[in-house]
Amino acid sequence: MVPYLSEFIGTIMLVVLGDGICAANTLNHSNFQGSGPIYVILGWGLAVGLPAMAFGAQSGAHFNPSVTIALAVIGGFSWSMVPGYIICQILGGIVGGILVYLYYKPQFDASSDLGNAALRGIFCTAPAIDSPAANAFSEFFATIFLLFFIKTIPAAVGAAGASAFVVALIIMVIGFALGATTGFSMNAARDWGPRIAYAICPIKPNDQKDANWGYMWISGIMPILGGIVGALLGNMVVGWL
Repeated sequence: MVPYLSEFIGTIMLVVLGDGICAANTLNHSNFQGSGPIYVILGWGLAVGLPAMAFGAQSGAHFNPSVTIALAVIGGFSWSMVPGYIICQILGGIVGGILVYLYYKPQFDASSDLGNAALRGIFCTAPAIDSPAANAFSEFFATIFLLFFIKTIPAAVGAAGASAFVVALIIMVIGFALGATTGFSMNAARDWGPRIAYAICPIKPNDQKDANWGYMWISGIMPILGGIVGALLGNMVVGWL
């Protein structure tokens, strides 16, 4: 039970911190409105790294179906635990998204003029250019790097805390280098959960909300496939060390 609860709580924290940064950057009457992509990318790195430090010993701090499935494919995680982990991650993403809305409710109420795309973008990712093939490749490619580094760097670094710090750096550099195309989801829980939260929260103007469900295969399925490739490549490299 402890690993599942850790994945649930850790994903809540990841989304509250990460999407909270997006809310602060986007919403009207936020003291940090317009802080820009550097603020967001650095914040997201820490939003992933700090919960990973807190829960790494309890669950491995996956917080991401791409990580869970990729590790299972290479034999580093039990397939019997995969469904429970993914359910807890998605539920954590939903709860985290709802908490962001509740925390910033006065700002959300004052931001109806921003429009659907901007408000939805606080919760989940969207492409800069609407090109499904290119966007699918972006998420696939970025997640290859994520799982490759997750697999190879801890083998060299060793300490769990140091590994979690390295994960934060990995998220940051991927965000800076590869995040401009799609917002670097790389994580169905981080995207699908808050996307569902956006759909169910009474964000104004409620009649104009569009959660863009059709994009979910790009933000969730392609990272899983990329993660498998990255983990397989990483496993190969670790075997050479």
